[in-house]
Amino acid sequence: MPIKLYDSFTRANQTLAKNTNRAFFMYCCGPTVYGPAHIGNFRTFLIQDVLRRVLEVDGFNVKHVRNITDLDDKTIRESQAKNQSLKEFTDYWTEKFHTDCKKLNLLTPSLEPKAVEHIKEMIELVEELIKKNHAYVGGDGSVYFDVSSCKNYGKLNRIDQSELKTQISNSSGEANLADEYDRESVSDFALWKSWKKEDGENYWKSPWGKGRPGWHLECSSMIYKSFEGNTIDLHGGGIDLSFPHHENEIAQSESAYGKPLSNHWFHCAHLKVENKKMSKSLRNLYTLDEILDEGH
Repeated sequence: MPIKLYDSFTRANQTLAKNTNRAFFMYCCGPTVYGPAHIGNFRTFLIQDVLRRVLEVDGFNVKHVRNITDLDDKTIRESQAKNQSLKEFTDYWTEKFHTDCKKLNLLTPSLEPKAVEHIKEMIELVEELIKKNHAYVGGDGSVYFDVSSCKNYGKLNRIDQSELKTQISNSSGEANLADEYDRESVSDFALWKSWKKEDGENYWKSPWGKGRPGWHLECSSMIYKSFEGNTIDLHGGGIDLSFPHHENEIAQSESAYGKPLSNHWFHCAHLKVENKKMSKSLRNLYTLDEILDEGH
């Protein structure tokens, strides 16, 4: 019996096929290490773990890559608030994440790339996008992806191209510097962010001056390096990552490399608390330690 999985891209059950000449390439967006992961986060990682086990029992050779996001708006902001270096701050929360993974008996990924370790690859990706006229340097020194240059932008989330608020048509005339934003805020997004005073010492040299990568850029670069430029078989993450994160990953990767980013997409639903999603912003989360302390 073939293994079938609901594909977020086609909105239908699809067969996951074995490869005879290589491993099954599975990439899962991992944690942003700026605090303890809650059990809503771990629901996603647990489902991915079960899927990997099912595949392996069925004879798949799975190359499972799960990244660590140790560089974004949140990690910089919180490390600055704690008066710690970015590495010291993120190393602490990465170790905590690994401790919780062990308590849940999650399998260790084949690879666990970190964003900070892939700055070189990120700069190379931005250079490729500029060369192919999919990106431009803004007036603030940041580099933005030109959404209007990507004819299929929005295909994962069924976004109507005519409704896109691009840099040209956006009434504010401003591109999008935020790593995370609402569906209604679609616009050209930052690939490389120019240095701001609040970034402190968290910057790297680039052809566009000192700065740092945007969050969406990071996974595209880590996927490309981890799987040696090949199209992956399955890309997973929480449903909240479908837009804008995964949509922007697709736009960046496929515009730069001219091939599909992933054959299948797998999104896990939120864990609900009192009929609302569990999240740090709603302050209705439970950590693994809290659940264990309650005797569960």
